[in-house]
Amino acid sequence: MSGFLDRAKEQAQSALQQGKQKVDEVQQQRVGGELLKRLGAAYYAERRGSGTPDATQQALSALEAHIAAHGDGFLRG
Repeated sequence: MSGFLDRAKEQAQSALQQGKQKVDEVQQQRVGGELLKRLGAAYYAERRGSGTPDATQQALSALEAHIAAHGDGFLRG
């Protein structure tokens, strides 16, 4: 009986860890999407004359830092 409970506990812990990883992945995709949106808005504002190249560069740098830390998987989705 103890072996069964140990295996059940291990499976539950594994499922919990997988769930946490999926939540983290989804959160990072959302953050990446938001950073990409901000870059687009900064670029559009710059082209329309109401934004600055500095704002566009800051948005690009934030996006590049996110990609370096978490990958670019959100760009494919």
